[in-house]
Amino acid sequence: MTRILGFLFLFVGVGFHTVQAQSEVIDKVIATVGGELVLLSEVLEQKSAMQAQQGELPEDAMCLILDNVLANKLLVNQAKLDSIPLLDEEVEAQLDARIEQILAYMNGDINQFEAYYGQSINDVKDQFREDLKSQMLAERMRADIMTNISVTPSEVKSFFSRIPKDSLPYFSAEVEVGEIVMKPAINDEELTKAFDELTEIRRRILEDGQDFAELASKYSDDFGSARIGGNLGWTKRGKFVPEFEAAAYKLDVDEISPVIKSDFGYHLIQLLGRRGASINTRHILIKPAITDADLERTAEKLDSVRSLILTDTINFSMAVKKFGYEEVQSYTNDGRMVNPTTGNTFFEIGDLEPDIFFTVDTMAVGGFSQPFAFTGPDGETYYRIIQLQSRTDPHKANLEQDYSKIQAAAIDEKRSRFVSEWVNEKIKSTYIQIDPLFLDCPYIDRWEGLAGNR
Repeated sequence: MTRILGFLFLFVGVGFHTVQAQSEVIDKVIATVGGELVLLSEVLEQKSAMQAQQGELPEDAMCLILDNVLANKLLVNQAKLDSIPLLDEEVEAQLDARIEQILAYMNGDINQFEAYYGQSINDVKDQFREDLKSQMLAERMRADIMTNISVTPSEVKSFFSRIPKDSLPYFSAEVEVGEIVMKPAINDEELTKAFDELTEIRRRILEDGQDFAELASKYSDDFGSARIGGNLGWTKRGKFVPEFEAAAYKLDVDEISPVIKSDFGYHLIQLLGRRGASINTRHILIKPAITDADLERTAEKLDSVRSLILTDTINFSMAVKKFGYEEVQSYTNDGRMVNPTTGNTFFEIGDLEPDIFFTVDTMAVGGFSQPFAFTGPDGETYYRIIQLQSRTDPHKANLEQDYSKIQAAAIDEKRSRFVSEWVNEKIKSTYIQIDPLFLDCPYIDRWEGLAGNR
């Protein structure tokens, strides 16, 4: 559960449990940055959350935290002065997404969420809305400051030369992997069976008066919502797939839709409420079954694509665009898989999914695997072929093999330096007041010194 607290802390700035822990603190304003106030509770809450995540903190932790808070307040203040755009809808969407991710750790159990945090979901959202808005404004201001920052090859070489030889990182064996993914097509017979099943459920509701929620709990293939009667809660546009959303927004309250088809299967939707641009819906989902014959056809088709590539009839990139499944990340990257941990295309061998690891282990660079099945994030079966695009042995960092990584590090350093210089410059023209309690902090010198603590 500590992981859940940390998750919320990372996204919003403080953990809600931490707020409860500090409820007895007599709060006060300890700094002012332009029109932004820094409360003592903000610093104490972040310190408590950091202790929960990291354990023992250095003695000057409060000073470090305050320095970071002041920098963020300066970014927020300037974002407001510069009218950096941020819509309320964007804040709500981020807030909803982050609450949903916390719920995912609790297997979607709303009662567990509310028991743990001691408040309803809406109350928790209210608690963190302004903090999240400030965080998003700071991020946008920082991004605006760093726009168009890049490094030249000479700057990359200069950055690399400044790294002491005995401090150069040692990279493990890494690979770059491409893939073509296919989603099995369901045969017409199974599509008809699923459509007919949901049509009959709709008749039982409309003509026999049977309860929608009970039938959803019994028959829906959306197991997350089925256990709560198919309820999907309050949502805004952009939450659902287009076919579902188009049908849902056309409904009157309590009206039940016709049977709707999407990539997930067939849906029956009921509108439970409408509040401005938000709607509250529930649904019953019936997924057509994928047969063994459907899977075999997909594997055979992908094998034919592999043959086209091997005979130079089509290149890998073209094959991805023509035959690949558009919803996977690699589709928009010429088939190259991106390491979710690092954000680049390099994978340490241990970071690969087991089926990919064993597939590329004995492959030559440029080679292609046979088609093989795998389970996607949605629990469905897909097929892929793998291309091993590069392989490096364990080695100490060097420009020849690791230019892209060194370039990324050089850009990060330049961006960090640029933002720091921007902050120091803005301090000079921004009203800043810091409580004497913190004026002895070494990290506060630049705020007190440059601003004159005015």
